[in-house]
Amino acid sequence: MTQLALMRELLAAFSGNELIFGIVLGNWMLLTGIGSALGKTASRLKSPITLFVLLEILIALLPVADVFLLRTLRNVVFIRGSEAGVTETVASCFALMAPYCLATGYLLTLACMAAAEKLPSPDQPTMLRMVPVGARIGARGEGALTLTLSQRERGQKSIGQVYFFDNLGGVLGGILFTFVLIRFFSHFGILYFPAVLNLALAALVAVSARRRLPAIASALLAAGLIAAAAIYNLDDITCNLQYGGQKVVYHGASPYGMLVVTEDAGQYNFIENGLPLFSTHNIEQVEETVHYAMAQRPDAKNVLLISGGASGTAREILKYPQANVDYVELDPLVLDVARRLLPEQLNDHRIHVINADGRQYVKQTGRRYDVVIVDAPDPSTSQINRLYTREFFDQVHRVLAPDGVLSFSLGGYEGYISKELARLIAVAERTLAQVYKNVLILPGTRNFFLASDGRLTPAVADRIEQAGIPTRLVNRSYLNAMLTPDRMADVRRVLSDQAPINEDFNPILYFYHLRYWISQFTLRFGFFEAGLVVILLIYLARLRPVPLAIFSGGFAASALEVVLLLGFQILHGCVYHQVGLIITMFMLGLGIGSLAMNRFLPRCGRNHLAALALAITIYSLCVPYILMFLGKSESPTIAWISWPAIPVMTLLLAVLVGMEFPLAGKVGFQDVAATAARLYTADYIGAALGALLVSTLLIPILGVTAVCLLAAGLNLLSAAVMIVSGK
Repeated sequence: MTQLALMRELLAAFSGNELIFGIVLGNWMLLTGIGSALGKTASRLKSPITLFVLLEILIALLPVADVFLLRTLRNVVFIRGSEAGVTETVASCFALMAPYCLATGYLLTLACMAAAEKLPSPDQPTMLRMVPVGARIGARGEGALTLTLSQRERGQKSIGQVYFFDNLGGVLGGILFTFVLIRFFSHFGILYFPAVLNLALAALVAVSARRRLPAIASALLAAGLIAAAAIYNLDDITCNLQYGGQKVVYHGASPYGMLVVTEDAGQYNFIENGLPLFSTHNIEQVEETVHYAMAQRPDAKNVLLISGGASGTAREILKYPQANVDYVELDPLVLDVARRLLPEQLNDHRIHVINADGRQYVKQTGRRYDVVIVDAPDPSTSQINRLYTREFFDQVHRVLAPDGVLSFSLGGYEGYISKELARLIAVAERTLAQVYKNVLILPGTRNFFLASDGRLTPAVADRIEQAGIPTRLVNRSYLNAMLTPDRMADVRRVLSDQAPINEDFNPILYFYHLRYWISQFTLRFGFFEAGLVVILLIYLARLRPVPLAIFSGGFAASALEVVLLLGFQILHGCVYHQVGLIITMFMLGLGIGSLAMNRFLPRCGRNHLAALALAITIYSLCVPYILMFLGKSESPTIAWISWPAIPVMTLLLAVLVGMEFPLAGKVGFQDVAATAARLYTADYIGAALGALLVSTLLIPILGVTAVCLLAAGLNLLSAAVMIVSGK
């Protein structure tokens, strides 16, 4: 629950693109792994139970403090309204998350030690009787050996049990956050639940260990937190501080993000996940979005508008007398707030509002449209990139009338086309050209792309005047200044027949947009970043066979989970409950795998660990071909099967990975603290690299198939090393 809440807050604070997601998740995993490594020092503590209680208290309070600090300090550390660069984001996330993640990582190792002490050992009384006082050295040695073996078995079992219960908690927390709490509470309200729970458990542990002072402190803190939550609305307080100087008229959360609406001199500003969605009275943006497309077919009767309608574009389309608008918007909260604050924008019988994923609607609708306008943000994430791929353009082509028009915009144009912007334009144009006979680019304030099998014309002013459409800004004078011959020629010069094609499973446009975004900042690779890279390389070079297997499994788990989530979004759209189900299925699979292996642990050994690595290798090789088959098939039966297919695939992956951890605890066991620390560190660092590299670089550059091959190769290597080292 803490991870989900902090992830959403950090995405809102740092622009919310996929690179930020990778940085946040990568830092989270890396810091937790470091905390697990530090946990091996717990074996030298005289009173580990006191530290256990103190860490439980920290884990309860730190998330609430983190959200408070993030909201109130973001505009103090960085200029209000500015975007933080990559270096600043990495350092900020690292500093903010370090206390919590280090504490949770340390607690995992400490919990393994505590579990080893509490596990029953029926044969221990017999063993103790084998070492009577005054017995000879041989008998004493035999008894000591037997006792050590018993402790060893308990230590091995404790690691698997803690891993199982850790994942069980993840499943319950994910289900509660995704399906229940986010609908009724703010992030602060949600975080109070695990905070009070952890404080109560800290008090319970302290009482059972007869630690009176920590027990009293935990109980008082729990009571104080409940009282503070009842008296102070931290969500309101921090939101007003975050947007100081503006009147916050609405703030809330939906399954799709955090929405804030501010008002200034009658202008409403809708901000979702820290990024501006739209502002009212933005005449230039609204009129350009509508009239460049509608002027091509002024007699259009059926118009599909994907996103952006609440900004005024839906009503602007109604200036064309025959037009009826189907407006598709994903987030129901945006629609609810817009109806409340801007009723005039959607209150017309010719506007039909549809709450759905735009791509999924296009795939399923049986209607035909004269014009389709995609008023979506730039492809800054793989989710948004789905609206700019060859497959989506082909789906739109099937719902268009014979000479229908598709329109969207991409990248701002201020009279200069940078190298990064040129790549975006070239890729988008060549991708459109794979589907449509004619493509026209109009360089307004943004680059507007028009595609059709029919005729397209840059003479937008003539068409608007002939149709008698009243406009306030996009008129002949404005268009003569924007669509000049030199600006049109600039756009044509960057087009290339050699540009790559943006596809669902090879989202190169998303990667180019990422480079376009990064080009706005000065990247600094300093001592901090260099130190992290050096430490990581040294760590990887020193990995032994058993931790290498866990590292490889963790990498494959993160990498393939990203692949499966991407595949689900492509096949079925961003249906949030189903995406939440996939993540929950993954956590459930880890729990099932670890529980199963804990039962069969006495009969398994090194060769079985190698076999699991080989199984993950084979699984990784199969994934891309299954996804491509599901994506290309037009059969209704296959489409129906694909709904449960990806959750089941996710469950199977997680079961294999979950089985590895308890078995590795047995095969590589030395002592509880050292073994738990080593394995958790390998698991989290592997998962961190998988999340960071795959979501931000490897899939956009190499594609899904190459990522799956990389995961397969890494696990094949770990299996080979395991087999060779065993000999």
